[in-house]
Amino acid sequence: MKKAIIGKKIGMTQIFDAEGKVIPVTVIEAGPCVVTQLKTEEKEGYNAVQMGFQDVKEKKLNKPQMGHLKKAGEAVKKYLKEFRFDDCSMFQVGDTIKADMFAEGDYVDVTGISKGKGYAGVIKRWNAGRSPMSHGAGPMHRHQGSMGACSDPSKIMKGKMMPGHLGAEQVTIQNLDVVKVDAEMNLIAVRGAVPGPKGGIVFLKNTVKNNRVAKGPAAAVSKNPQKASARK
Repeated sequence: MKKAIIGKKIGMTQIFDAEGKVIPVTVIEAGPCVVTQLKTEEKEGYNAVQMGFQDVKEKKLNKPQMGHLKKAGEAVKKYLKEFRFDDCSMFQVGDTIKADMFAEGDYVDVTGISKGKGYAGVIKRWNAGRSPMSHGAGPMHRHQGSMGACSDPSKIMKGKMMPGHLGAEQVTIQNLDVVKVDAEMNLIAVRGAVPGPKGGIVFLKNTVKNNRVAKGPAAAVSKNPQKASARK
């Protein structure tokens, strides 16, 4: 069954598993979300579920937005997101979706807007190398250097890695596993980092990766306890 939910990034922490290994996790406040619209293949040409997240005052919405949300009851939500499903028969307009939609062991793709870092040079933006710091190389230590276009074609090709705006773009981190779910507080702990600042809106859905079930421990795995890790 496909799953999806809207959430808010709370921050990062660490928890310990049954073997005492530390696991770095990102805590996400997932839901509660309200189903605000159902799209069908007969009417819109595809099946999808639109969810709303985080309450907002009615005075901050215009009349078209209020008219749309009122169809789902009294749920006045600030953020709307559409998720495509092959079968939407399990959802009804007005239903509430909580964090318990996901379970421990699920693998998810998390989408968010990365932190904006302003105008950055090629070293910070593209991990380029700098010029030598001695022997008369300055003062161009952190510049991009020659573009090497020569007389033909006498221009810089599109897509060249140049200085420019860094961050503040949509980023998806794939194949993160759900470590813990707190249904009462609507919290989901996901292994690793997710894009965006604290308080940023993120979208969780089933991963598109094909995770195969391990048939047994690998033969070449080191048994040195100092190399033990919580990574999978």
